[in-house]
Amino acid sequence: MTSRLFPPPHQHPAVPAPPDSERGKPETPSRRNLVIAAAGAACSAWGWGAAGSAHAQTPAGSTPVGPSALAPPDMAAFRESPELRAALARFAGSAMPVEGGVQLDIPELVENGNAVPVTVQVDSPMTAADHVVAIALFTGRNPLPDVAEFRLGPANGVARVSTRIRLATSQKVVAAARMADGRVRTRHVDVLVTLAACVEG
Repeated sequence: MTSRLFPPPHQHPAVPAPPDSERGKPETPSRRNLVIAAAGAACSAWGWGAAGSAHAQTPAGSTPVGPSALAPPDMAAFRESPELRAALARFAGSAMPVEGGVQLDIPELVENGNAVPVTVQVDSPMTAADHVVAIALFTGRNPLPDVAEFRLGPANGVARVSTRIRLATSQKVVAAARMADGRVRTRHVDVLVTLAACVEG
């Protein structure tokens, strides 16, 4: 049986035009829009700039900011920190990590960083000669970059693990898999956290 971590893109049915009696009434904001609005406020607080409406008036000479600005570019929060690079190097040993062959299922936008669901699956036949021996999770801006490590073997049948992690703030999350022959595969996702997890001092 074949399983997929990532469901196919959701197909949105066509929405009929509202009747004349309903036109002009204010729309009720959806939960998704409220989350995006909170993310925009967080971006503003962190210096990324607030995302305005595509039709909002802007001062002369300035560039309008559209909804796409809610997804920050490669900012410092999402760059690999020295601590993250060192943790990956310890896990990889003498091998050079290569991106690919790993599926990292984690929300790219989370409302609360206290318990973020994560699933990692590695493409491997899980035979005695070719299998995954370890899967690890790392973060770029948590107090400690090493989040979790799982040991596997051929008896597992499928190289797949699931857990929940805490994210202190928006940051890069990296999944790494070490193979029986010493190769190391990785996958990373940049996660935007609108409400950071409490971190004990």
